[in-house]
Amino acid sequence: MNYPLGERRYPNFPIPVTGTTSDNDMKIDSLEALVFRIPTDQPESDGTLTWTATTVVAARASAAGTTGLGWTYGAAACAALVRDELAEAVVGADAFDVGGIFSAMVDGVRNVGRLGPTSMALAAVETALWDLKARLLDLPLVRLLGQVHDEVAVYGSGGFTSYTDDELATQLGGWVEAGIPRVKLKVGTAWGSREERDVERVAVARGAIGPNAELYVDANGAYGRKQAVRLANGFADIGGVTWFEEPVSSDDLRGLHEIREQVTADVAAGEYGNDLFYFRRMCEAGAVDVLQVDVTRCGGIGEWQRAAAVAASHGLEVSGHCAPSLHLHVACATPNIRHLEYFHDHTRVERILFDGVVEPVGGALRPDLSRPGLGLDLKESDAERYRVG
Repeated sequence: MNYPLGERRYPNFPIPVTGTTSDNDMKIDSLEALVFRIPTDQPESDGTLTWTATTVVAARASAAGTTGLGWTYGAAACAALVRDELAEAVVGADAFDVGGIFSAMVDGVRNVGRLGPTSMALAAVETALWDLKARLLDLPLVRLLGQVHDEVAVYGSGGFTSYTDDELATQLGGWVEAGIPRVKLKVGTAWGSREERDVERVAVARGAIGPNAELYVDANGAYGRKQAVRLANGFADIGGVTWFEEPVSSDDLRGLHEIREQVTADVAAGEYGNDLFYFRRMCEAGAVDVLQVDVTRCGGIGEWQRAAAVAASHGLEVSGHCAPSLHLHVACATPNIRHLEYFHDHTRVERILFDGVVEPVGGALRPDLSRPGLGLDLKESDAERYRVG
């Protein structure tokens, strides 16, 4: 079918491609932020932190009777930032200009600060804008971003240091039985002060998952440099560990590099990255074998793509940190993706709050191409009981 010059027709309406504004521009008429707090199924700990609940700040942007959904796993303060600092750049803007709106939001928070909760608030809104744009076009988001993979591998993640041996074995073994051939447990118990306990837990994990599944560990920065090297070699001998996440603080780039040079496991870090400078520094330092990127912390889907490009320029793959439902579409549009973290807390929260969550099959997630956008909708009545703001 032929259309007039300067007009490209999508399922529902024409979109001008001349670069000028017109009456057909889709203006965003509202932006809201909602806060939910969901208790964990039991108290949980890693090497450096204990928690009993997960906070979700959701953003919803609307235009032409359609609403886009995004969220972050951040403090409730992110909602205030959405309402007080970001909304001015969003409401009234062209819903198709996601990049332009993101730039305007970043400019608007100059005096507030770009990092930390601000970056998480930006992520929630930017993701909602991508979801809105895809829904307006009646496309699954992965198609809009440019799909290069039909599916993306996942690894089961949990194995908290607060678990008993039986709980640890049941969780990790259950993932393997369900077809996920790679799992991760937390180490660095009590800020790395219980090395013997970490070794015991790695042995329990290997016994539970059998000889063929991949075993990963995550110290959350609890170890010192030499301690991490010593334990990494022990973990490899006892459990065949092939992935060592944050053996030392992710801020210790020299330490990560030194450890990477001395161990056989892949060293991974990057989950706390808020901007491209962070990821560039980590890659340039030779600090990691795999760069972790988190849509909910780095500023959103567009920043994820840029971070993945930074990694690719250094010959590195990327792995999505937590939030599997948010990462699925952009991961399938990322050539150098390795896998996504199928994190116990977030998979549970996403099933509670959202309709359309997909489950792994054969150790991988595949986007539902029959649903537009991210393919997710807030379960209004179910979510309301957890709303705190």
